[in-house]
Amino acid sequence: MIKGKIKVAILGASGYTGLEIIRLLINSKNYSISEVTADSKAGMKMSEVYPHLRNYDLPRLKKIDEIKLTGIDAIVSCLPHSKSQNVISSIPKHIKVVDLSADFRFKNTDIYEKTYNTKHEAKGLQKEVVYGLSEINRYEISKSRVVANPGCYPTSALLPLIPVIKNNLINTDNIIIDSKSGVSGAGRTHKDFLLFGEVSDGFMAYGVSNHRHKPEINFQIEEFANSLVNVSFTPHLLPIKRGILSTIYFKIDSSHNIKNIITCLKDSYSKEPFINIHDNYIPSTHDVRGTNSCSIGISFDNTSNTCILVSVIDNLIKGASGQALQNLNLMFGIEETDGLINVPMFI
Repeated sequence: MIKGKIKVAILGASGYTGLEIIRLLINSKNYSISEVTADSKAGMKMSEVYPHLRNYDLPRLKKIDEIKLTGIDAIVSCLPHSKSQNVISSIPKHIKVVDLSADFRFKNTDIYEKTYNTKHEAKGLQKEVVYGLSEINRYEISKSRVVANPGCYPTSALLPLIPVIKNNLINTDNIIIDSKSGVSGAGRTHKDFLLFGEVSDGFMAYGVSNHRHKPEINFQIEEFANSLVNVSFTPHLLPIKRGILSTIYFKIDSSHNIKNIITCLKDSYSKEPFINIHDNYIPSTHDVRGTNSCSIGISFDNTSNTCILVSVIDNLIKGASGQALQNLNLMFGIEETDGLINVPMFI
């Protein structure tokens, strides 16, 4: 039993997901931030990287090998893909870890190696990692030491799909997921195609047919379908800072109808504080901006016998740092909503 506040170290704290977990932890009554790392900015204050944090007493940024793990209870890793494996596998066993990279999202490490074109260096640790889709794997997360936070696109797609797949309500032969994300999903790295002049007044698809999140979506759906599925996933870049809107199309199984879909989703998420189901309203990213919520709208196209689900999340919160905090809360057995109750920033 931990006395006092839970002491957290944040690895890769200078990026957007690191910034968001800092903001959320500051709002929590149960955590304190003890260490923050950013190898390229070691020695700097967080307020020198983000001046709006100047009124908060935060530790200086360090290199990873400089931090002291004595007394640390939890680590949130916001390191890039392939960078987390060796670091996390060397962390003492008494420290709980939530990893926001893709390094531990696949039980089958062969899929990871093929998808990310890199060798998995911690296959032994992978066996004990739980996939951190909070509402779906809540019990397993609460018992785990290491949690792999889902990707932002998979979170937006899996939350609407898993309940109807578990209940055998839909035809899994042709699921279409059409997703749009704000530019913060690409991180803080300087890239030409993310410049304001490149993004503003435009709209583009990318990673068509081969985006890295497709195997993650496929893998998780097949876990619940207990069979192979056919998923088509296409992401798009919106000229907005944050938010994901995923439009999901599928055929309803011949023995069911749209009412079964509505009932299934409402029953599955009736007690969930962060999931909102609408059968008479199609949500927008404004509805969830700045929150850990996922809003799901349900519609039906009679002419093509197609069910349409529209799922919206904030990619930096429910799609990353908010879900990470939700998972930490579960792992430490504290109120799941701690630090995560925010009114949406509609404007």
